[in-house]
Amino acid sequence: MKKIINTPEKFIPEMLEGIYAAHPDMIKSVGDDLHCLVATHKKAGKVGLATGGGSGHLPLFLGYVGKGMLDGCSIGDVFQSPSAEQMLAVTKEIDSGAGVLYIYGNYGGDILNFDMAAEMADFEEGIKVESVVAGDDVASGAPVKPGGKNTRRGVAGIFFVYKCAGAAADKMMPLAEVKRVAEKVCDNTRTMGVALTSCTVPRVGHPSFEIGDDELEIGMGIHGEPGIRRGKLIPADEIVDEMLHQILDDLPYQSGDEVAVLVNGLGATPLEEQYVMFRRINQILGEKGIKVFHTYVGEYATSMEMAGASISLLKMDAELKELLAAPADTPFFKQFQY
Repeated sequence: MKKIINTPEKFIPEMLEGIYAAHPDMIKSVGDDLHCLVATHKKAGKVGLATGGGSGHLPLFLGYVGKGMLDGCSIGDVFQSPSAEQMLAVTKEIDSGAGVLYIYGNYGGDILNFDMAAEMADFEEGIKVESVVAGDDVASGAPVKPGGKNTRRGVAGIFFVYKCAGAAADKMMPLAEVKRVAEKVCDNTRTMGVALTSCTVPRVGHPSFEIGDDELEIGMGIHGEPGIRRGKLIPADEIVDEMLHQILDDLPYQSGDEVAVLVNGLGATPLEEQYVMFRRINQILGEKGIKVFHTYVGEYATSMEMAGASISLLKMDAELKELLAAPADTPFFKQFQY
């Protein structure tokens, strides 16, 4: 293990201390618990938006706390859920009287602790909490049927949920409407990833899994969960073709649609390679008559130092265009109105 750390035990606390020190005008901790972050700016009467999950995915989750996006986040150790008590502390701090919406990924530990926090917030504080669980990973489950349960993992596409729900809350929409927007984004977002290498959790000290120097795995999750195919490394265009066609077939998307595109690096993939991927994505979408409304390329949801990337598409309509285009200002994401 070669990492710029002091000790594995201090890795997350010291990382959090560094983030607070770098952005004191934007975020602060709740009391003395570094794992509970909230925005320094609080808008009276606005629906509070909270998220959370394990560390190791920067800028997910805490990097999107700020104006126009989230109001708070609870963060666990690497790939570990925060506690229900930490989520409750964040909930109490960000509530402005209009209720709180939880937005988090579809993982067992997170669901258990967020549900518990919501119950405690209602029972102990009288805070109304609603939840939206993101599950955009096409590789991790069957398409969701109307009224059915989503078994898919939440991955990089949750960024779109944060962005649109954050803009909706900033417009002072009520809790039910902000939740509707968040669910609408979830329903129209699809993601597929590819991994080229493993990653190392500091407390473990060795790679989470093994993959050959000449191999890739299509559909691998952001914690190293199994994908749908492992094989020899192939050219970038072929990787994108395999990933994107599964995304397009899943919703499905069709000629005349308009989409936002997110190309997300998993931690050790250069931007140059990500733009090679977008070049091919743009070609395929153009051939299919699908217009690109806006493009995001970079690291939005990583997996420590894993090499690989994911592609996310959000099918747009007039409402989502307005919300996605709204300004935002957070430690890891800044956007002017476009």
